[in-house]
Amino acid sequence: MKLSPNWTEGETRAQRGHRAPLKASDRSVTRASGAWEVPAVRGSKLSFLSWETPLPAPSFRGCLAGAAMQVKKYLVKGLHRLQKGPGYTYKELLVWYCDNTNTHGPKRIICEGPKKKAMWFVLTLLFASIVFWQWGVFIQTYLSWEVSVSLSIGFKTMDFPAVTICNASPFQYSKVKHLLKDLDQLMEAVLERIVAPEPPGANATRALNLTLWNHTPLVLIDERNPHHPVVLDLFADNRNVSASGSPAPGRTCNAQQCKVAMRLCCHNGTVCTFRNFTSATQAVTEWYTLQATNIFSQVPTRELAKMGYSGEQLILACLFGAEPCSYRNFTSLFHPDYGNCYIFNWGMAEQALPSSNPGVEFGLKLILDLGQEDYVPFLTSTAGARLLLHEQRSYPFVKEEGIYAMSGTETSIGVLVDKLERKGKPYSQCTANGSDVPVHNLYRGLNTSYSIQACIRSCFQDHMIQNCSCGHYLYPLPPGEKYCNNREFPDWVYCYSQLRRSLGQRETCIGMCKESCNDTQYKMTISMADWPSEASEDWIFHVLSQERDQSTNITLSRKGIVKLNIYFQEFNYRTIEESAANNIVWLLSNLGGQFGFWMGGSVLCLIEFAEIVIDFLWITVIRLVAFSKSLRQRRAQARYAGPPPTVAELVEAHTNFAFHPDTANHGPNPGAYPDEQTLPIPGTPPPNYDSLRLQPLDVIESDGEGDAI
Repeated sequence: MKLSPNWTEGETRAQRGHRAPLKASDRSVTRASGAWEVPAVRGSKLSFLSWETPLPAPSFRGCLAGAAMQVKKYLVKGLHRLQKGPGYTYKELLVWYCDNTNTHGPKRIICEGPKKKAMWFVLTLLFASIVFWQWGVFIQTYLSWEVSVSLSIGFKTMDFPAVTICNASPFQYSKVKHLLKDLDQLMEAVLERIVAPEPPGANATRALNLTLWNHTPLVLIDERNPHHPVVLDLFADNRNVSASGSPAPGRTCNAQQCKVAMRLCCHNGTVCTFRNFTSATQAVTEWYTLQATNIFSQVPTRELAKMGYSGEQLILACLFGAEPCSYRNFTSLFHPDYGNCYIFNWGMAEQALPSSNPGVEFGLKLILDLGQEDYVPFLTSTAGARLLLHEQRSYPFVKEEGIYAMSGTETSIGVLVDKLERKGKPYSQCTANGSDVPVHNLYRGLNTSYSIQACIRSCFQDHMIQNCSCGHYLYPLPPGEKYCNNREFPDWVYCYSQLRRSLGQRETCIGMCKESCNDTQYKMTISMADWPSEASEDWIFHVLSQERDQSTNITLSRKGIVKLNIYFQEFNYRTIEESAANNIVWLLSNLGGQFGFWMGGSVLCLIEFAEIVIDFLWITVIRLVAFSKSLRQRRAQARYAGPPPTVAELVEAHTNFAFHPDTANHGPNPGAYPDEQTLPIPGTPPPNYDSLRLQPLDVIESDGEGDAI
């Protein structure tokens, strides 16, 4: 480095408060605040020669290091503050709070005399208890998540509902007769046995196919002796068996004297139960339905749809508003209970149709041919059309929610719309789309929306598969599973009957399924009249017969004709909406009102109270830490039999291994150290102090950077 010839005299080294005096031989170069200084001796004064040099710009790493040092400094100061604590005792802190709080009662406890202090203490404690009690009541009310229901009426043009129409008979008897031949023969024999007082002959019994019968037979239970009821087999030749299993020869019984029941068995007939009925009509209908279910479950759905009523057969005439329509405007859906059903305005592939005006002339008008003469005689005992109004893209649960339209009548259905809007969690357990329901929706494969009916039936089918190893014919089937039938699952009827009567299963499904948060309900006003009238019956049937069969003869009858009128009564719709009965504003208002009324406080008073609680906890923690330290020190001191050794003795014992402490008695208490007692060795050895050792004279540490000269 080359020095500039222009020397600038500075103040002497001794005059600088932050510099130490330099020796004459010290010629070190120092740098401060961007200027290099070289000490120079002139006379008796030590002067500095300096020259300016530019400082390099601070690097990014240096900035980070500086910031880290600042953060560390603040953390250390904060740690010291935590270790120090508030600096008060419990009593001082309590007095300070009562003297400075904005709550009215505690101030009077400090300022008044002894008697008034006691009075104000009792009043403050009483009113504080009332405040906390009221707060608990309001918070409990808020957390109950109650709702209030509001009803509002709107007016607008609305979409026409989806209309599902089914025939009461799921199949045409002429197309399923070959499947039900053996079952129908059994049914006729059962009816003859129930009605006739004497059992049938042996030849008639041998002509029947008893394969279906042996799985689930009907029996007669003779209860004329209630203590010893007797079970009579319908097709056993005088082989009567009592309820306890003992034979009862020579006993005969008819329906007037006995009750008809269904015997359900499992495990090859070792476990049996009886399902009783109050009427033989109910018994034989239920039995026939179970046996028909066993038969139809083994036929593919596509084949079953061909055996039902086609849309062209069912729908003779259609008119929506002023626009003509036909069966081609309906979507076909196979329903296990009603066969082929047809849905108008379902909204699956097309836009939902709006209704331009309320009234019959702007609604849907239909004429249906039920074909009652081709009903299955033992499977369907009701004649008419089953229909349901529902939302677009929702599955029609016709059996549970539908209504009947009687044949030979004109049925007018006026519709009113109710929209339900439920609050979600935590106010209710409703669901928006069923994604949070722990039940696999088996109806989702039809691209339909969620409903609680779909959830409950999917849950039942899931339990059916788990308990019976097969699915019921009336519900959709998960992939890889089979429908129940007597050939592969002989015990399915017993299992299904037990599951259907199980209250636990129903409660489980109801608990798992949730209602939809948004729902639309259609309220119907139904009126009926005979149609057609006697005066117009002839020409109406002639025209309809010509249009359907191209025949001049009448091929229709009043028994199979239904006319439907479905329309909006008015465009007013009701919205039933749930809202929170107690919101957060209500809660804060009541909490603040009670606190201000009883104690004259506010939110700031609560902050003050929280502050003193924190200080109390702070002091408690510091005292516990100090107590634990003092306890450890006392335990360490307790290990010495006499007074602890001096520092000089500990250091000498650590550095000089030949040193033996003086065991002579010293001090005012000569009996502290007995002659035979040795000095105990402390638990922790003293540090090895380098300052007590001798260093060579030629090693001198410098004041600056610690370099040795």
